[in-house]
Amino acid sequence: MTDDDIDRLAQDFCACTLPKPCWTHGAHFATALWLIIRRPDLTPERDMPGMIRRYNESVGGVNNDTNGYHETITQASLHMARHLIAGLPADVTPAAAYAALMASPLGDKDWLFTYWSRATVMAPLARRTWVAPDLTPLPA
Repeated sequence: MTDDDIDRLAQDFCACTLPKPCWTHGAHFATALWLIIRRPDLTPERDMPGMIRRYNESVGGVNNDTNGYHETITQASLHMARHLIAGLPADVTPAAAYAALMASPLGDKDWLFTYWSRATVMAPLARRTWVAPDLTPLPA
């Protein structure tokens, strides 16, 4: 994915014009990286939850205890994206960060299950609020 691809994807997400089938595991991380690298005026940990909820509703989705926005996954993903970026050159581009992320264990959509049991992370409580990992802590 190029910087232009990531810029377009993230801007379409923010404008709620991204087609629902394009909102994939990779698109979530590409958007998170774009927000962290390109939008210093935003705080992704604070702003992305509302953005995701708004996007979900714009494509006909709902945000409830079984579908839509998931607080623990979002905050964990942002934490891991920041952790990955911290190990890259200061002038890293979104495309370079995305390539590194997708080549890492984070590229696997099941990466969460290294840190959380399926039952814990899929519970309604973890969807509504932050729930700490129950298997192993996230990297500092």
